[in-house]
Amino acid sequence: MVSCAPIKEGIMRIRKRVAEETKWYGRTTAMGSRGWSRRLLVVGLMVAGSLLWSGSAGAQTTVVRAGHLIDPATGKVTDDQTIVVQDGKIALVGGEVRVTPNTQVIDLSKSWVMPGLMDAHTHLTLGLSKEQGLEESYLKTSTGWRLLQGVRNARGMLEAGFTTVRDVGNAANYADTDLRRAIEKGWFPGPTILNAGKIITPFGGQSHGVAPEQGAFWRWEYLDADTPEEVRKAVRENIYYGATTIKLVTDNSAFYSTAEEVRAAVEEAHRAGMIVGVHVIRSDAARAVIEGGADSIEHGFDLNDDVLKLMKSKGVVLVGTDFPLAHLEFMGDSGGIIPPPKESAAMILDRLKRAYKIGVKMAFGSDSFADMPGKTRGEAALEYLDVWLAAGVPSPEILKAMTSNVAELLRLKGKRGAIAVGEAADLIATPENPLADARALKKVNFVMKDGKVVKQ
Repeated sequence: MVSCAPIKEGIMRIRKRVAEETKWYGRTTAMGSRGWSRRLLVVGLMVAGSLLWSGSAGAQTTVVRAGHLIDPATGKVTDDQTIVVQDGKIALVGGEVRVTPNTQVIDLSKSWVMPGLMDAHTHLTLGLSKEQGLEESYLKTSTGWRLLQGVRNARGMLEAGFTTVRDVGNAANYADTDLRRAIEKGWFPGPTILNAGKIITPFGGQSHGVAPEQGAFWRWEYLDADTPEEVRKAVRENIYYGATTIKLVTDNSAFYSTAEEVRAAVEEAHRAGMIVGVHVIRSDAARAVIEGGADSIEHGFDLNDDVLKLMKSKGVVLVGTDFPLAHLEFMGDSGGIIPPPKESAAMILDRLKRAYKIGVKMAFGSDSFADMPGKTRGEAALEYLDVWLAAGVPSPEILKAMTSNVAELLRLKGKRGAIAVGEAADLIATPENPLADARALKKVNFVMKDGKVVKQ
């Protein structure tokens, strides 16, 4: 039963305010009767709105008591805060509020609370093992099986604290679209997903040296596009089949996309309100991607300082997918895409150090697509924190790269990525301060997604 106290208090507030306005009216002759009536109506609506918020019987209200509330965008901490959640969104952030019997109270007064984490580059419907490489996965796993992998991995990401992800393809025949829709309908737990559909590439996808007799089996995962008009068509095809973001791959072979081809994708995607991320390894190909107006460069392991400075000046975000050595060793031979594991790990660390020093805007992306033994996909993604710290990136900057920077890149700013009134109630909590050491995020012990508790 809802307490009547807020209703009585609300009525008293209305009476008091009306009395004040009546006194004001008695001292004023400039306002006509119509203006006076309108003023009283506004006052009544304002107070009634407050009354409905404090004592509504129809809406479930959740109050989260946060001991230490982190704003990753600024690195500031505010102690002893209350977060009021209604209808999946944040209704109030501040000090103490009165609760009623209808209010759910969550006590995180000893915890560090912050917005849910975001991964700007992942592959939920792909799970490689030691026994099965990338190309073999294309040939031997059905779309249905890939969807089931996605259901498993989506839950693993969410329970680790990732409440929003950009899934950048490798989803067979649009399993990522079905996964996103199922999560949105509430059939399965999972993060908010932006999905790319099939990856757009120059001829051959990301395969190498396939015998002509085998046919273009890669088209199960990729769309070949070798002219600006083919790229436009591929973007439109992806959107038709449910993609909500666009991914290109370039410099996977000796040939790579031109600036005109990248620009065609950007124009089509932006017209539809979507962003474009482009897989790039080398500096020569990256220049064409930057000139073409891409929103983000994915990987960029071998970028030189001139290209990183160009990215900074153009506002292109680096989603570095900074693999730990253990992950590279587990995945084994990349088919010549990148050097052997130890060499690649050193190259990644060096590029991350230089990108941070130059001031390139960075967004966290794991590119975690292997089933690391004994770990969920989310737990595996959090191992990348060690690489960022080893590169000298301060923990507050890492938190920003995992929240507000991703929200800005994905055009979700104002909707997700912050604990603020009107934003989605995506919250996580840790027992230790992640601003002091980002590795505290490996111990997330509370997750709320769209106002619903996922882990506690």
